[in-house]
Amino acid sequence: MHEKGTYIRIEVADPSPLGLTGLAMVTLIAASQKLGWTEGLSIIIPWAILLGGVAQLMACVYDFKHNNLFGATAFGIYGLFWIAVASSWMIKLGVFGETLAAGVDVRQLGMVFLGYLIISVFLTIAAFKTNKALIAIMTLIDVLFLGLMLDAFKMGEHWHTIAAWSEFIISMIGFYAAGANLLNKMYGRTILPLGSPIIK
Repeated sequence: MHEKGTYIRIEVADPSPLGLTGLAMVTLIAASQKLGWTEGLSIIIPWAILLGGVAQLMACVYDFKHNNLFGATAFGIYGLFWIAVASSWMIKLGVFGETLAAGVDVRQLGMVFLGYLIISVFLTIAAFKTNKALIAIMTLIDVLFLGLMLDAFKMGEHWHTIAAWSEFIISMIGFYAAGANLLNKMYGRTILPLGSPIIK
């Protein structure tokens, strides 16, 4: 608030294209490894931290400024998720020493995936008030975390495959949603439809 009692509002751009691109890029790269199209984790780590983590956290902060609780929450928790996942991969690869690498228990990741599945279900219900592209992304994120959790608990190899394809489709819809948000904002009209909300 200004000293004379007037409020100053600083306008910021919609961060959705940035956040959705970060999500789409990191899920594309991670899915390629799960599906066997690429190998190893070394190159995925910087993209997980920078695109999956930093880009989504930037979008989170600016969505808070937009009073967009859904976007801020989603970008925030998934941005932090990818930084934590990258850190877990580095532990597994021995970056932080042999002691931490030797103490890895993948079932703990299973519990993480369970926690993220729970909050993602709430976000999916909230997404019903946004648009169909986000509803599709959130529904597939639920499937992804279910698959990752059951795979971590060794409930069958097919869960790994389900998680991998869910992640790949999340990426494709994410790129579309990022592009649609960008073009629709720039042109001031619907260039690429995102679909109306289910609950208005």
